[in-house]
Amino acid sequence: MHDMAIRCMQGALLLVLCSSAAAGAVPKVAYWDNWTDASGVSHLTRCRLQNFSLHSVSKPATPEWQDRQPEPARSILTNVEPPGWVGGWHENPAVQWIIPVQGVWSVRAMDGSEVTLTPGELMIGEDQGSRPDAAGRTGHLSRNAGPAFVSLMIVQLEVLPRTGRPCRFR
Repeated sequence: MHDMAIRCMQGALLLVLCSSAAAGAVPKVAYWDNWTDASGVSHLTRCRLQNFSLHSVSKPATPEWQDRQPEPARSILTNVEPPGWVGGWHENPAVQWIIPVQGVWSVRAMDGSEVTLTPGELMIGEDQGSRPDAAGRTGHLSRNAGPAFVSLMIVQLEVLPRTGRPCRFR
């Protein structure tokens, strides 16, 4: 697909052909879901956004794949964490999309699962309602996992967390 995108940028005729070819291959975009089960334990599960359709973002712009989520944004934040930063065990303050813009960022859930995200990867933070375990851990532990600053784009949503199953966002 990447090679096709490069060829598509080489000329107008190819752009039309590529738009037609791309129309048949609906994309799927992976994201991590940091969610809480009914017992109050947080988990990390790999999910996919997959409800894409072709639309122009603003006519006459060429249509592109969009997966419009219906939940409104409450706020947008940019967080910067210095090298060595560790957030301690905590719940997400709101249901929120977290996208590393630069650096390497890591999250560990209460069940012991851990993921490391690099720029452009997606995570939904929805671990509210977790309960302290025997060690007093709740929610998740996030940290700067690299030698440089980590910049995160965070989009907090105006929705309540969903408990009990992952992959709420499709």
